[in-house]
Amino acid sequence: MSLFLAVDAGGTKTDYLIADEVREIARVRGATIKRMRTDEHTASGNLHTALTELAALSGVALSSVTRTCIGTAGETVPLVTDFLRAAFDEFVGGELILLGDVEIALDAAFPGQPGVLVLAGTGSNVAGRDKLGALTSAGGYGPALADQGSGHRIGQEALRAAFRAIDEGQPTTLLQAVLDAWQLSSAEQIIAVANQIPSPDFSRLTHAVLRCAEAGDQVANSVLRREGEDLAHLACLVMRRLRQLTPGEHWTPPLAFAGSIMENLLPVRHTLTATVEEEFPAVRVLDGVVDPLNGALWRARNGH
Repeated sequence: MSLFLAVDAGGTKTDYLIADEVREIARVRGATIKRMRTDEHTASGNLHTALTELAALSGVALSSVTRTCIGTAGETVPLVTDFLRAAFDEFVGGELILLGDVEIALDAAFPGQPGVLVLAGTGSNVAGRDKLGALTSAGGYGPALADQGSGHRIGQEALRAAFRAIDEGQPTTLLQAVLDAWQLSSAEQIIAVANQIPSPDFSRLTHAVLRCAEAGDQVANSVLRREGEDLAHLACLVMRRLRQLTPGEHWTPPLAFAGSIMENLLPVRHTLTATVEEEFPAVRVLDGVVDPLNGALWRARNGH
């Protein structure tokens, strides 16, 4: 019996799934193993804890795994890839396939088929595949350079909008929501925390921003709308590129979503969808969000 391990290594959590050729055996969720988010000692400890739990739950010796597929942001960064290859080689047997997190999500939505996937969680990325299997992407350059529509960007832009509202004399509940979320007592403390090095986890503010928007706060609503529009811009770039890769054929690739922001912040997803539909009215949009682990498992089983 062949065994396959699928891993989705995110910025705040890591999901693991072990399966054979036909069925899922067990899955667990652990803390992040992403080296751009935590130090090597912590990442190694998080990995060991999760794999130990997975082995106990499944009754499977991980040394007998045939093939592992890991999806992670930063898959081209040596800090990330070198750690993952060494760590999994120590704990898990078999072949290792290392892909971007958006690529395994694309395979979860459209296994081996054409389509466009928008991934937005702690970070963000957009990827697409044409009818011949060629891949293209937009965004995904990390929080300092991109991450449109991500938890990090939403939290950071909400803070900026809240302080801009102070300067403009515009009412907003965002400032109090941030105080509550970060357990602070003054705007001056927010300024200190937001500007500290290393930076705080801005993505922790996303639910506070959503609550303000749902209560009718116009500043919060404008933040979510802009982030949805920025993600839609990336999706449209990828969709146009896919059309250019198949000249002479006018087609519209289907669209799917993955990640906690796409799942939980519906104003962002709805704005994204509406904006894409303005340019591509015939686009087919998959309901809900896909589970990237299913794409990683599909890759592990197929070996490419």
